[in-house]
Amino acid sequence: MTQFWGVDADPTAQGRIKGARPVAVLDIGSNSVRLVVYERHARALTPLYNEKSACALGRGIAQSKRLADANMEKALEAMKRFALVARMMRVGKVYILATSAVRDAANRDEFVSSVEAIMDAPVRVLSGQEEAHYAALGVVAGIPGFSGIVGDLGGGSLELSDIADGHDTNGESFELGVIRLQDDADGSPKKAAALARERLEGSILKTAKKGAQFAAIGGTWRALAKLHQGLRDYPLHMVQDYVVPADDMVAFCEEIAAADALKGYLGAGDVSSSRRELVPFGAAIMAEILKAGQFGSVVFSALGVREGYLFGMLDERERAIDPLIQGAEELSVLRSRSPAHANDLVEFSAQYFSAVGIEETAAEARLRVVACLLADIGWRSHPDYRGPQSVDSVAYGSLTGVDHPGRSFLAQTLAVRYDGLKAKSALVLAPLGSEALTQRARLIGSMMRVAYPMTAAMPGILPRTRFRLDEDTLVLKLPGDFAFLDGDHLRNRLRQFAEGAGHAKWRVDVG
Repeated sequence: MTQFWGVDADPTAQGRIKGARPVAVLDIGSNSVRLVVYERHARALTPLYNEKSACALGRGIAQSKRLADANMEKALEAMKRFALVARMMRVGKVYILATSAVRDAANRDEFVSSVEAIMDAPVRVLSGQEEAHYAALGVVAGIPGFSGIVGDLGGGSLELSDIADGHDTNGESFELGVIRLQDDADGSPKKAAALARERLEGSILKTAKKGAQFAAIGGTWRALAKLHQGLRDYPLHMVQDYVVPADDMVAFCEEIAAADALKGYLGAGDVSSSRRELVPFGAAIMAEILKAGQFGSVVFSALGVREGYLFGMLDERERAIDPLIQGAEELSVLRSRSPAHANDLVEFSAQYFSAVGIEETAAEARLRVVACLLADIGWRSHPDYRGPQSVDSVAYGSLTGVDHPGRSFLAQTLAVRYDGLKAKSALVLAPLGSEALTQRARLIGSMMRVAYPMTAAMPGILPRTRFRLDEDTLVLKLPGDFAFLDGDHLRNRLRQFAEGAGHAKWRVDVG
């Protein structure tokens, strides 16, 4: 008999991080209200649950100065469900953030009181500068090392911030949200572009360094990015860290704004009905921003105010953690046979590089470490599908702190690790990186194929083995009590690795 998990039962599973207490953010925006529950409050956030309701709270607010009764009722009804979800998931803390529409409404107090009664938690109505600040932190959280201008486009407002060295300055807020702009421009994207130019005059865009990067946040801009990916037949349908040359994006945005509709664009059917009519206005704003700031490129961020708010609550030590490595470590703990073996593999690969004189940049070493942490996450799958399923988990998973070339590298490494040098499961992603990146992925993946026959994914064995170069011969040294490992299986794997790495000869030494 199937049992429904009651709110007093423990709903967690062994596939969850032990002892983790979920945390949630309820984001009350001008276009939608959204509840996101994360597995725990950490540097790398993993969403457990994500639901939104399109309520258009910002519709007409520029004229009436009030939240419409029907839209408020729809939002509050959605929150009744959100409150139940938070209880069922045993959420430790729910943070409620309200932005432009609530901020500007004359009847905000009435609405906020209703929200607090339903959710049993306080509502924080963000000022324009606070909204800009947390949006900027969201970019820092997801794209470590980003430097440039951040723009967060909502339904009621646009926030801009300048980021350098992980810190934001000059937060600004403009009445340029897509719902507000659609109302102000009488439904004309062409008129919206003119209004955007006028309202952005004197903004921090004028101080942007020519050729810098612009980071774009917001659902309407995410929809725009997906349409652009469809136009380019881009192989990775993921918005986070999607980079486009500014000139290319300006031309695309002006085309979308002039068309005044999305019909005919590949992927237009995937844009939600509540968002579809807003995209031309988001495109008009994007084009004006990129031209005003003379940017070199635009990078899209799926992380924004919600993630930035949680990031801002971490202490300095936690903020300094690499989110990609933390996320990979979590996957290793949850899915690999032995996380300790992953650490052995990190040292095993580093020892080979040192022995043969291969130098690594810090970025290359970071990706190698992550690949080692993820190397055994597919072991439960059928042998014929371990490669493709591991590739899918890495390339299309929720890891942050990695760009698209980095995802390509990790996917190609795991494809070779499971299926050898003839692996095809990650070939579609190879164009996202360089030829040198692909060759390094093949090298490390082949090295992993040498390691696993020796260890059966158990720790403590790899540290007792060593690579060395004996003139033109690659030598794998095994201790005497491991002599039984020197068989056909290991030799075949070592031969394939050595040949792929360009070593003329190879051998196994025992003793």
